[in-house]
Amino acid sequence: MPTGRESPFTEDEIIVTKTDPAGRITYANEVFLRISRYSLRQVIGQPHSIIRHPDMPRCVFKLLWDTLAAKEEVFAYVVNLASNGDHYWVFAHITPSLDAAGNVVSYHSNRRKPDPAQVAGIEPIYRELLQEERRPANRKEGMLSAGERLNSLLRAKGVSYDQFVLGL
Repeated sequence: MPTGRESPFTEDEIIVTKTDPAGRITYANEVFLRISRYSLRQVIGQPHSIIRHPDMPRCVFKLLWDTLAAKEEVFAYVVNLASNGDHYWVFAHITPSLDAAGNVVSYHSNRRKPDPAQVAGIEPIYRELLQEERRPANRKEGMLSAGERLNSLLRAKGVSYDQFVLGL
């Protein structure tokens, strides 16, 4: 349950995790463990969604996974939930790791603390997307509708998702 408190970390710290192709954590650095308030034993083998905050739109995660499935890197602002209910915003850079045959064998994520102005820029958009996700009774329908809303916002700004995120 979210507490409304922020789990602190500094601008010079980098959160690092690695997952298998199914998104289960295979590596977590000490910064991740301290900020998320989990032990290594608690996270290894768990889905990365263990830190999913309820204020994070599902359509953004769909966009992330769709991009990664295309074997492309992705950047995103994400609010995460620590085990004690505290939250922390990150600017994530996630890359697929490929074997010699071009198959995805893992994902690598580096996350930094975003500037407060960047968080202020993305929060109202995420609130709007969450509102759209919650409108239909069907969760999948809500996620798809919110994804269309995000695409509509990007078209109106005349930018791609990457341009938008990197321009905040």
